[in-house]
Amino acid sequence: MKAKQYTVFVLFAVLLGFMPMTKGMAADLLPPQQAIEDASTKLHAKLQDKTFAQDFVQVTRFVNEVIMPHTDFDRISALVLGPIWKTATNDERARFKQEFQTLLIRTYSRAFVEFRDWTVRFLPLEMEPGATKAVVKTEVLQPGIQPVAVNYRMVQSQGNWKAYDIMIEGVSLVTNYRTTFTNEVKTKGSLAAVIDGLAKRNAEALASGTTASRS
Repeated sequence: MKAKQYTVFVLFAVLLGFMPMTKGMAADLLPPQQAIEDASTKLHAKLQDKTFAQDFVQVTRFVNEVIMPHTDFDRISALVLGPIWKTATNDERARFKQEFQTLLIRTYSRAFVEFRDWTVRFLPLEMEPGATKAVVKTEVLQPGIQPVAVNYRMVQSQGNWKAYDIMIEGVSLVTNYRTTFTNEVKTKGSLAAVIDGLAKRNAEALASGTTASRS
């Protein structure tokens, strides 16, 4: 993965659930915002345990448990592959979703260890009654730098609000990865070959207990 894209993706990991909120805001949040805040609170609490943060296996397992309820991996996988998803077999779809989810969790876990001093400010959210989609607008605050505009695309699925894309200063994670995987399929000749390569990198990273092999 290119360095710029990786930076955006790590920010996605951090911003989706690794930041504490500014104080006094939780009671004023609407359901789509609360979904982000819920993951944030649980993960930020764990960040205080340095021993836990040093155990990558524990970190990965915990991140998966916390992030899963707030992320629509089915929708993300389909959007990332775009037209390729429509022609993929059921087995290819299942394998891609599994390996891509593993990649996401690995990246989340790296961010979990590396980023500690961020806070997020939720901007006003206007929703129509009964709406099932929303764009949650936030600003990311860190000492010494300008606020970063971050928008989350959220969808209500079976009563729960889940993130399926994030735009950092207008840059979409889904769009970035769609370009990457489309080019890889063209280069390697098939989606199956791309999935095999991703599975190999995931296995190597997890076996070594690190977040290496980032793409």
